[in-house]
Amino acid sequence: MTLELTRDELAALSDRQLAAIDAWWRACNYLTVGQIYLKDNPLLERPLSIEDIKPRLLGHWGTSPGLSFMYAHVSRLIGLTGQQAIYLTGPGHGGPALVAASWLEGTYSEIYPDVSQDQAGIWRLFRQFSTPGGIPSHVSVTTPGSIHEGGELGYVLVHAFGSVFDNPDLLSIAVVGDGEAETGPLEGSWKGTSFLNPVRDGAVLPILHLNGAKIGGPTVLGRKPPAEVRSLFQGHGYEVIEVEGSDLPGMHHRFAAALATAYGMIVEIQRSARDAGGIGVRPRWPMIILRSPKGWTGPEQVDGIQVVGTWRSHQVPLSGVRENPDHLRLLEEWMRSYRPEELFDADGAPVELVREANPPAELRMSASPHANGGLVSRPLDLPNFRDFGVPVDSAGSDRAESTRQLGSMLAEIYRRNPDRFRLFCPDETNSNRLGAVFEVSDRAFMERIEPGDVQISHDGRVMEVLSEHNCHGWLEGYTLTGRHGMFATYEAFAMVSASQTVQHSKWLEEATRLPWRARIPSFNVLLTSTAWRNDHNGFSHQGPGLIQVMLTHRGDIARIYFPPDANCLLSVADHCLRSTSYVNLIVIDKQPQLQWLSMDEAIEHCARGAGVWDWAGNDDGSREPDIVLACAGDIVTMETVAAARILRDRLPQLCTRVVNVVDLMGLIRSKDHPHGMSETQFAELFTDSVDVLFAFHGFPGAVHQLVHGRPDADRFHVRGFIEQGTTTTPFDMTVLNRVSRYHLVIDAINNARRTPAGSTELIAWCEEKLREHSRYVVEHLEDLPEIPNWQIPRA
Repeated sequence: MTLELTRDELAALSDRQLAAIDAWWRACNYLTVGQIYLKDNPLLERPLSIEDIKPRLLGHWGTSPGLSFMYAHVSRLIGLTGQQAIYLTGPGHGGPALVAASWLEGTYSEIYPDVSQDQAGIWRLFRQFSTPGGIPSHVSVTTPGSIHEGGELGYVLVHAFGSVFDNPDLLSIAVVGDGEAETGPLEGSWKGTSFLNPVRDGAVLPILHLNGAKIGGPTVLGRKPPAEVRSLFQGHGYEVIEVEGSDLPGMHHRFAAALATAYGMIVEIQRSARDAGGIGVRPRWPMIILRSPKGWTGPEQVDGIQVVGTWRSHQVPLSGVRENPDHLRLLEEWMRSYRPEELFDADGAPVELVREANPPAELRMSASPHANGGLVSRPLDLPNFRDFGVPVDSAGSDRAESTRQLGSMLAEIYRRNPDRFRLFCPDETNSNRLGAVFEVSDRAFMERIEPGDVQISHDGRVMEVLSEHNCHGWLEGYTLTGRHGMFATYEAFAMVSASQTVQHSKWLEEATRLPWRARIPSFNVLLTSTAWRNDHNGFSHQGPGLIQVMLTHRGDIARIYFPPDANCLLSVADHCLRSTSYVNLIVIDKQPQLQWLSMDEAIEHCARGAGVWDWAGNDDGSREPDIVLACAGDIVTMETVAAARILRDRLPQLCTRVVNVVDLMGLIRSKDHPHGMSETQFAELFTDSVDVLFAFHGFPGAVHQLVHGRPDADRFHVRGFIEQGTTTTPFDMTVLNRVSRYHLVIDAINNARRTPAGSTELIAWCEEKLREHSRYVVEHLEDLPEIPNWQIPRA
C-alpha cells in the first residue's frame, strides 16, 4: 500500500467528488428499491400502476442504503489511491444494494450481457431479483465481487481475515451489521488482529454498521451507550473511529474523513512493519463505527407510524402497494426522490456524473480477481507423498501414527509454499500428531511473546485459535481468494462449525453453475481424535455427525474419505490438495494403528476407492463368498479384519470376503455421483446377491442411504456408531456400539447364506469373550491384553 495523498487531501471532498458520490449513491438506492418492487416501468416514464408491481414483494431495504453509502466512498478511496480492495457485507440480505453497485460499475453487464446498461437491462435487473429463475436476495455467489453471502450471519470478519492472510496487497472492507454483531461467531472473530501480520498479510477494515434494529426489534449494540461500545472495541485492540448522523452533505464529508483516517493508519502500520522487517508490539488497527438510520432515505412514516430508523424498514417498508393506493403513491414519491432523470440518460445508462464515482475498471470491487480466487490461484508445489510413507511388508503386523506421517508431509508443503499454504487447527496441532509443521513455522501470534513460549512468534504461519468458527472461516476466506490449506479438528467438534461447512458447500454448488466463476482450491477438512478413540474425554467427544451433514450435498462438491492407514492417508491427502472446488472430508484417528498396505498398494486402492483385501478373508475366487465383510473407517477396519481372522481360523468352511472402502461416495450409483462405482465394479466387490455385513465409522443409516438403488440393497447389514459412549476403553467403545470383532463374527454367521458345522460353538465362544471383556475392563480398567496387542502374524 502507498499513500501519495496526505490524510487531509484524501479526506477533502471537492464539489465535483461530492456531487459524483451523491449521484452514484442515489442511483444505487433507486436501483435497490426498483429491484424490490418493480417488474415494469423501470425508469418511471409514466405514473406507477399496480401492473408495474411484482406479485410478491421480497427483499431487505433497511440495511441497503448504508451499504451503498459505504461502497461509494470506498470506491472513491480506491480511485485516489490505487488500492486493491474487496467488499464483504455481513448484514443479511443486503443483496439488491450490491447487485446495483456492480451494475453501476459495469461489471454486472460484462458478466451477464442480458442485463445491459440501458433501460432494457434495468428492466431485467428488476424482474430477476427474488423471483423464480432469477437471483436471491443475498449478496450471493451470483453477485460479482462477492466471496461472502451474508445470508447466515456471523462470518464476515473471519472471511475477511482469511482473505488477507498471505495476501499483502489486499484491503478487505468488512461491514458488520449490528444484528450480525449479536451472533456467537462474529463476537468471537474480532480477535483476528491477534493473528494479522502487517509485513506479509493484507489488512481488514471492519465497519460496524449500527442502524439500531434487526427484523423485529432493537439491537444490543444499537442501544448501548456509545461509550460502552467504544470501550468494547478498544478492549479488543482497535482504534475506533466514529461517524454518526443522517444529514447531507454532512455525512458524506464526515465519512470521507473517517475513511481517510482509517486508511492512513493502515498504510502507516504496514509501511513501518515492512520497512523494519517486523513489529515489536501488535498494532492497533482501525475500525469505523457508522451510525446511520435504518432505512435511510426511505419513507419516513407509513400510515402515521415511524419507519425510518426502526425495525419496520428492515424488509419491505411499503408492503401494501398492490392493495393500497396511498402506499403506491408513497412508493412513487420515494423513487422519484432520487431524481432518476438526473442519474440515467434517455437510453437508461448511468450518466457521466454517476460513472465518475466508479474507480478505474481494473480496480472495481465488483471485478476484483481476489473475489474470484481461481483467477489468482497458483497450484501448490507438492512433494512426492511417497517419501513420507511407512514400510509395510506384512499387512497388519506393525503400528504407526498415521497422522504423524501426514504432519511430515504438511511440513514440507510449508517449506515449498511459504506464501500460499496454511494449516488451521483449534489449538490441537500437536494433539492431532501434525506437529512436524512446527519444524518449519511457528504458530502465528501478534500478541505479547514471553520467554517461556514455545513455537509461537509474530512470523508464524500455523493458525491456532480455540475457535472452530475462526479456523473454518479463515480457511474459507483463504481458499476463496486463491490460496490452499487444511482445517484439522477433533471429529465431534467439527459440528461446532458444521453450518459453515454447509454454507461453503452451497457456495461451491452454486459457483459450479456460473462459467465466470473460476474454480478455487478445495476446502480440506481432516477429522481426527475420532469417536472411537476418545476414551478419556468421553461421550461429549464421541460424535461422527459431520459425515451425515456432508452426505446431504451434491455429488459435484462433496467428497468423504476413510483412509485405513498412513499410506492411504498420504495418497488421499495428496489428491485432495491437488483438487479444486470440492469440500474434502478426511476421517482417520491419530493413535498408533495397524498398517495394512504398502505404498504402491495404497495408491492403487485409493485410486479405485475400494477393494477386496484377499489376504484378509479366505475367498479364493472359485465361487461366491458366503458373506461379505465390508468396512469404512480405521477402527472398524481393524475389527473387521480381526473378525475375518477369527472366522478363517475357527470356521474355515465359511467363505468370507473382506472389502475395504476408502472413498465413501463410491457406494453411490455412478449416475448419482461422479465417484460412484459402476454396476460392474460394485458387483465385483459386493456381488449381486450375497449378504454384506458393513462395519462403518459413522452412523449406520449413512451406508443404507448410499447403497439405495443398488441390487438388493436390503442385503446390506450395517453396524456403526449408535450413540453409545462414555469414558471407557477403546475396545469397549466397539463393544458398546456392537461393532466389535466378536459382534461381527456373530452377525456374519447369522447372515451368511449357509451355516457350516461349528457355527453354534463359535457364536457361544464370542459371547463368552464379550462377557470376559465386560468383567475384565471393570476390574482392570483396561482392555484384555489380547486386544491392544492383536496383530496379524508376520507372513
